[in-house]
Amino acid sequence: MKINEVTSIILEESIYIHRTVGPGLFESVYEELLAYRLIKRGLQIERQKAVPVIFEEVKMDIGFRADLIVENKVLVEIKSVEALAPVASMQTFTYLRFTGINIGLLINFNVEILKDGVKRIANGYVEGS
Repeated sequence: MKINEVTSIILEESIYIHRTVGPGLFESVYEELLAYRLIKRGLQIERQKAVPVIFEEVKMDIGFRADLIVENKVLVEIKSVEALAPVASMQTFTYLRFTGINIGLLINFNVEILKDGVKRIANGYVEGS
């Protein structure tokens, strides 16, 4: 499955969840619901995957936890905040660098219309991958 197909399914399911339960819930609830829906669609996911940070050849075992990694191709960072801080996109980009994944979706469910809460972030992505 290509990256664009994976991201399309993630976005379809995110919109479905947002329309069904609405904004205002904890991030962990949206993560659980999205994981459930993606598995139901037959996608392979990893939740709260510990990702090490390597700095100057020193490996720190738990640098951060990726909310969702889907099909080993797309990193999903889930938020439920009034407004995304500008650093949220940069944080997701950093996560992409450390995982070696090319595409990330930063999804803030605490918005009126979900498309206003979605950012696609690329790290060396080549169209058609």
